Amino acid sequence: MRALFWAACLITTALCGTAQANECPPLLQGQVAKLRSNESIDLCQAYAGKPLLVVNTASFCGFSKQFTGLEALYQRYKGQGLEVLGVPSDDFRQEADSSEETAKVCYVNYGVTFTMTAAQAVRGDDALPLFKVLAEQSKAPRWNFYKYVVDRRGQVIASFSSLTKPDDPELIAAIEQAIASQP
Repeated sequence: MRALFWAACLITTALCGTAQANECPPLLQGQVAKLRSNESIDLCQAYAGKPLLVVNTASFCGFSKQFTGLEALYQRYKGQGLEVLGVPSDDFRQEADSSEETAKVCYVNYGVTFTMTAAQAVRGDDALPLFKVLAEQSKAPRWNFYKYVVDRRGQVIASFSSLTKPDDPELIAAIEQAIASQP
């Protein structure tokens, strides 16, 4: 009887894990390494059901000062559930050569507290799966600091070019729409 009970528990756990994986939107399926860490981020576990701003970044881009505004957005809306995910990329040849240098730019120079990943490809066949889905739902980033606003269902509701500053009213309206969305 005890063996039957444990077998039922194992099957239930396996089925619930499968159900959770099936409930995870395609955008959030997969893992990505954190910046300057041995940890990986399970995108579904970290962001499913949450409003999300995804930004491809570069340490030595003319738009790098946007880190300050992105951090301000995060601080303003994190209490309402907003998550910000920064994804450094050298696709446009403006990222630091080392993760140590990238971390210094983000954490020391700009005081970033939102999650940053290790450098990733964000365009083309080698793009991080997250960015492949972002491109399918919107378009691929044309430059560094391209911004994607994702609702609680894992759908892109708006994307913004590098020229759009973090305090732009249209970006803020999209973030507020994402926060108001239902999972």
